[in-house]
Amino acid sequence: MKNELETATLAGGCFWCTEAIFNMLRGVKSVLPGYAGGTIKNPFYQQVRWGDTGHAESIQILFDPKQISFEKILDVFWNIHDPTTLNQQGNDVGTQYRSVIFYHNNIQKMVAEKSKAELEKSKQYKDPIVTEITPFTDFYAAEDYHKNYFERNSQDPYCNFVIGPKIKKVLDKYGNDVKEEYKNPETIL
Repeated sequence: MKNELETATLAGGCFWCTEAIFNMLRGVKSVLPGYAGGTIKNPFYQQVRWGDTGHAESIQILFDPKQISFEKILDVFWNIHDPTTLNQQGNDVGTQYRSVIFYHNNIQKMVAEKSKAELEKSKQYKDPIVTEITPFTDFYAAEDYHKNYFERNSQDPYCNFVIGPKIKKVLDKYGNDVKEEYKNPETIL
């Protein structure tokens, strides 16, 4: 029987961060940074960066549901960004940095809504969760220089100060779910 892969599309701030994190997880076959949720066809970074296109910096994840569930992907998503800040992650401000789950089918919608409700009920965050759960429409891949940005620029100050702590958090909290080549922080940070 052929192994069926599934797609998840998420926005949780800078796509350099989210791409680096999700690339680490077992069962994730690929992560592509790009733009989703806007009204402009074929946007490019210089348009999106000003927040005028309606697009959010997003990632599209291709994953094997037999190795990693959509629920686990969402659990990681909730824990690597602040879902309570509207249109902002850290110093990145604007609608292009908003928190969104773009669901691809009704099952993903139900799982996302349940996951968000459980997180709200847990009181992990003192402020309300503002993450949008919205139907997937289009995804436009980012320019090549954004792809695997952390891997190619791990010594960049932004990577050290913003992405590095997120990677450490994932290693601490999800170490059993990380691909073997990412288990040693010295090799990736």
